[in-house]
Amino acid sequence: MRFILLLLLSSTLHAQSFTFISPQKPGSGTSQWTDIIARELQNHLDVDVRYYPGARALPAPNDFQENLRFDNSQAIVTNGGNGISYVLEETAKYKYSDWDSVGMMNLNIIVSKRKDSDKIVFASRAGRTPDAMGIALLLCGPNKSVEQYTTCFKDNVTWVKGMSQGEIRLAFRRGELTVDRENPAAYKKHVESNPDMEVWFHHGILQPDGSHADDPNHLGFLLEDLYTKKWGVKPEGRFYNSYKLIKSYRDSIQKAIWVNKDNPYRDELILALKKMINDPKSKEAIEKKVGKYDWVIGDDGNDQIETLKRFVTKDALVDLVKFSKEALGMNSTYKIHLLKE
Repeated sequence: MRFILLLLLSSTLHAQSFTFISPQKPGSGTSQWTDIIARELQNHLDVDVRYYPGARALPAPNDFQENLRFDNSQAIVTNGGNGISYVLEETAKYKYSDWDSVGMMNLNIIVSKRKDSDKIVFASRAGRTPDAMGIALLLCGPNKSVEQYTTCFKDNVTWVKGMSQGEIRLAFRRGELTVDRENPAAYKKHVESNPDMEVWFHHGILQPDGSHADDPNHLGFLLEDLYTKKWGVKPEGRFYNSYKLIKSYRDSIQKAIWVNKDNPYRDELILALKKMINDPKSKEAIEKKVGKYDWVIGDDGNDQIETLKRFVTKDALVDLVKFSKEALGMNSTYKIHLLKE
């Protein structure tokens, strides 16, 4: 009898609390989203937030991979920059395949421009490679090599380095920068109400078949549709495939919650997340600050990673690294091992 009682108790074990680790400082884009979600999850689960900032948002996921994930009360929140670093940077030591998805919002990035300028002055910062490639596609058109896209980008875009996120937003408001990009929550907070700014394009919502759908919050500005309207053909080819690879790794898992593979409390987290999503008050609060975006829950999040792996080809990686280095001046590594994962 005592053995049966202990077995029943162990089968209904609950974590006392969870810590969501944000890879950025308080107030930054990922931390804003984490705070929003944690605040609503508190109605169903004991959760707090730990801010773990560092260069290019890498210390947190690296530490999670090497140490923190083995504490079952710890969950990591990843952002789009983490997705880009996973593809391009040797210093990214984490592997999504070693983690299990709790849930993620299938999000987008919105690229805005000032209404009072035709010049393109855009700030360099971690996570902006897909935006630069999207700009190159729209400006330069079809049937070009990565070298030609690089030259065209340099000829048409002033790429400003060395600015903090706060400095970028201030310069965009002043008109010193004419183009900027934000995740949905930050767009609502910093751009949407400004009469001097408008949406230029967005990258779309990744679908299970690998295609992009228009964003219901910003209909009519999907990059592929604008490209087709301007150039008379759909985007395709090596450079577009490189863009699609890095865009998808950034955007579709840019706000995602993970635990260690086979974490015994994962189901508890998933259940709480589902309750939050189906709570009308929580849903309203989240949509007010983030927009209306679908959630990808549990194993469907793991499947999202499998979809992303389909975009990893030798040609796509080669052109991506070349453009990142030569057009954007970013340290990038050809990570050939990604072809085998």
